[in-house]
Amino acid sequence: MARVDNYRLRRPFCVFVLTLALRLCSRRSRRAFGAPGVLVRFRRSRRSRTCLPFAVPCRKLRPFMSAKPNILVVGSSNTDLVVFCDRLPNPGETVLGGQFQMFGGGKGANQAVAAARAGGSVTFLGAYGADTFGAAARERLLREGINVDYFQCVQNTTSGIALILVDGLTRENLIAVAKSANESVDSAMVSEARPAFEKAAVVISQLEIRDGAIEAVARICHELGKPFLLNPAPSRPLPKRVYESLAVIVVNEHEARDLSKEPDVTAAVRWLHLLGCKNVVVTLGPRGVMFSEGKTLEFVEAPKVRAVDTTGAGDCFVGWLGVGIAEGLQLPTAIERACKAASIAVTRAGAQDGMPYRDEVVLGLASSA
Repeated sequence: MARVDNYRLRRPFCVFVLTLALRLCSRRSRRAFGAPGVLVRFRRSRRSRTCLPFAVPCRKLRPFMSAKPNILVVGSSNTDLVVFCDRLPNPGETVLGGQFQMFGGGKGANQAVAAARAGGSVTFLGAYGADTFGAAARERLLREGINVDYFQCVQNTTSGIALILVDGLTRENLIAVAKSANESVDSAMVSEARPAFEKAAVVISQLEIRDGAIEAVARICHELGKPFLLNPAPSRPLPKRVYESLAVIVVNEHEARDLSKEPDVTAAVRWLHLLGCKNVVVTLGPRGVMFSEGKTLEFVEAPKVRAVDTTGAGDCFVGWLGVGIAEGLQLPTAIERACKAASIAVTRAGAQDGMPYRDEVVLGLASSA
């Protein structure tokens, strides 16, 4: 009888503990997907596969994390001066008319904003000049909740400026970037930020900064075992050791051909693997994304949308892909989610302003499942 009474005394407490545990698990799962009270099932798109005549070992991705993953973005910050034209001018031609707008830009800052809106806890490493453009760029990142402890003001230089022409019909663009404080991001500045590397789940960078800075990022990521996602744009040759340090390389089809000197994108992917890249992702604009983890070439179709401004589409994709990898998503799933985010971004004007928030992308994926 004593044992029975003791069990009856413990039973309410056990029920209370079990109920509390279930509620905590439910909250964590909802918070991880960014939409309270919504159960989300990611649907993987039907993907075509092409066998590649070799195999490259793939780095295993981290397990799923419910907390915000730490993302370090090393790169450029610009102010985009944009003219929306009826059509893009030919060399030597002047095109009259068109609306002018000014947006926050720079591939590094764009990717940082995309990663922050995707749910990452982002730190940005870069440089700006002591002028109004630079002060505004810093303020934009702060409004997105991005850590700017390593975003340094450099005296006697100007902040980054990009001149962009957007075709009013096709929404294709032409971009020219001026030399600026972005040139000040060097290996010393990167090395001083080692504590940020130690905290990062994924490190993202591009090529609007010096080669020495990129090599320093690759070296530190290799030393610390951190996944390094590189978007080599604008494209230019890099030392082989940089390619070998990458967890993922993201290029568009033009950059893939330019780096490899191969006319065929499939051959370019093969060349990047042979150079040491473990996972190769090629963005194809409105057609979608081609990627390879070493053994097969796969394709994810992009959602069909009416584009308004494609300027930040690639940067949106990279930022979202970095967060997906940091959260432990398998590469195909991370790519599908990043594709969805980029398809939303192109329906809005402005590289940074057009970046979608996490709930928009997750609910969009849920509705298409």
